[in-house]
Amino acid sequence: MSIKSNIEYINELKGEAAIKSGRKPEDVLLVAVTKLHTPEEMNEAIDAGITDIGENKVQEILDKYDRVKPVRWHLIGHLQTNKVKYIIDKVCMIHSVDSLHLAQEIDKRAAQHGKVMDILIQVNSAQEESKFGITTEETDQLINDISQQCPNIMIKGLMCIAPFEDNPDDARQYFAEVKKIYDKYKDHKSERVDFQYLSMGMTNDFQVAVEEGSNLIRVGTAIFGYRDYRKEEK
Repeated sequence: MSIKSNIEYINELKGEAAIKSGRKPEDVLLVAVTKLHTPEEMNEAIDAGITDIGENKVQEILDKYDRVKPVRWHLIGHLQTNKVKYIIDKVCMIHSVDSLHLAQEIDKRAAQHGKVMDILIQVNSAQEESKFGITTEETDQLINDISQQCPNIMIKGLMCIAPFEDNPDDARQYFAEVKKIYDKYKDHKSERVDFQYLSMGMTNDFQVAVEEGSNLIRVGTAIFGYRDYRKEEK
């Protein structure tokens, strides 16, 4: 199947899950995850209707940025504080904020560019040691600290990566837990907190995530096929 037909199929499944959860298909944003994929593949996806792409690594954004057609870039992977300065003027949103220290660096660099950076708080609801993110219990404190101390940041919602499960239904509980936190904030906007995005769901589990309330899914393999991880070793 082509990249275009893959995108059409994902949009169909996404739409079915959205309707099942009482929403419209267009209420859920598809972000194409382009880790280790070429600018040519990315441009093909953009031609097929993709408006937003997600990269895991700063270096890949820098390598591809000028070779890709106009699109909204998201940083979805773990971000080191010393790399913030390289992408602060290139991405529309950072999904992986999990500490006040990182937020303070984003705030500082955003101020230098005269902008307010949209971020998501990464919540590790399954408390997997192999993944970044804060616990559900720590979320309120981090949101409060960032909103009080970082005037050049707008907290736009939450991001979650559920454990990989052979049966995606087994991930449902982790999505539901983060959705509870999202619901608590979405109707209580403030100067620096404006929840609009619940970023949950990848190739293996995006339908379940949408059923549980996600309105932003991050899909790579189902669009582009399996990645050649040998590229990372070079």
